[in-house]
Amino acid sequence: MNDDWTNKVGTRMNKAGTAPMTYLSGSGWVDRPTTYEPAVRGDVSCDVVVIGGGLGGMAAALRLAEWGRDVVLVEADVCGWGASGRNAGYLTPTLGSDPRILQRCYPDRVRGLYRFANNAVDFTEKLIESHGIECGYRQTGNVAAAPTAAAFRRMVAHARPGKRAVVADAGQLGIPPAFPGGMHIKVGGVLNPGELSLGVREVVRASAVRAGERSPVRRVVDSGDSVTVELAEGRIRARQAILTTNAFTNELDVAPRHLSTPVWVTAVETEPVSPELLDAAGWTSRAPITTQHLVMQSFRTTSRGTIVFTTRSLQTSRRPRADRMPDQRVVDDLVRGFRERFPTLADIAPARAWGGWIGLTPSNLAVAGQATGRISYSLACNGHGLPQAPYLGTLLADHVAGQGMHDDLSAVWRGSRRFAPGIVNPVTLRLGWLADRLTDSLDRR
Repeated sequence: MNDDWTNKVGTRMNKAGTAPMTYLSGSGWVDRPTTYEPAVRGDVSCDVVVIGGGLGGMAAALRLAEWGRDVVLVEADVCGWGASGRNAGYLTPTLGSDPRILQRCYPDRVRGLYRFANNAVDFTEKLIESHGIECGYRQTGNVAAAPTAAAFRRMVAHARPGKRAVVADAGQLGIPPAFPGGMHIKVGGVLNPGELSLGVREVVRASAVRAGERSPVRRVVDSGDSVTVELAEGRIRARQAILTTNAFTNELDVAPRHLSTPVWVTAVETEPVSPELLDAAGWTSRAPITTQHLVMQSFRTTSRGTIVFTTRSLQTSRRPRADRMPDQRVVDDLVRGFRERFPTLADIAPARAWGGWIGLTPSNLAVAGQATGRISYSLACNGHGLPQAPYLGTLLADHVAGQGMHDDLSAVWRGSRRFAPGIVNPVTLRLGWLADRLTDSLDRR
């Protein structure tokens, strides 16, 4: 857990040596808060303790408070400052696997999984609206783009478009011609994830939830009749606990082994781009784009008039340390991918880079379950958009509060406490990157 509460900033030259770039150890979407909720000190008792203050943990704590539970939320740093406030800001019903693989591996769950993902978008839109959170949300939908003509032909052959999705070529979708076509999913859109996360944080701070920030958890123990959470400067005793610790789940011995693989995702933001240049590049729709790769690439415009692109090159670690500077080689590779897809914007300079840790489950799908009799957990998103985290946190809170199990929670519920080792590691990530580049090259022949 992080004990350095500053947001480090560095400056480096880009690979061409023509312009300086700003490298951030925190979020590039918002400034770090300057006021914090007091750290938990001494002995504290409550009904439920929620460990992890991302969107999932904050949503769970808010729902528990609505049910009249005395709830304590503990966060190692600042609520909403981790992956929840650093991601690309996509509101999408995307699931983290190919539909054919889902049908083969989860035939009895696939319908429920898609229902869960779509309802997560609806839930998060209502969350934003009901609390009046200003986060620049635009209901653009999302485009899953084919990176090559051959990939687009495969997409057309296997796609099952409907009222909420349409398959079309680049000109019809209003995306750059470097993408021959894609599927426009007419659900969700994009927002500023930092503003959303800190907006939900303000809702938490104004609620009955007792939030403790800068309160790293050292140990969690289920003694059978209660749960004890040991902190750096205090201890919490609760009837029940919820873990929403994402990439840092493995640091707690009580968590199911292999539940989460920490992966570092880097984002790059350009200098402002004029609307005329975006139109000339063929991006007339301004719809956010994700590519159909093993390791996707994503491209979106922002309210600042810039472009943010992410993923493509991922890194992992057994023991992540919360804040870190982006890797120069990864940034250079992201910029190279951007210029391949937007050749007419080659003179647009990258201006800033940042990153954050996400937790990937072995199935690459959202999951919830019980670590022990009194300790539940949820892990959502897997790098496929943010709405599943607050929705799943809320569903789990309902379950913990004795309201039964919602059908959408059943769709992702894990009865077993054992997970197979995940396949994500430095070798497989590199192989995925190479496979994407090789497939693109072969498809273009």
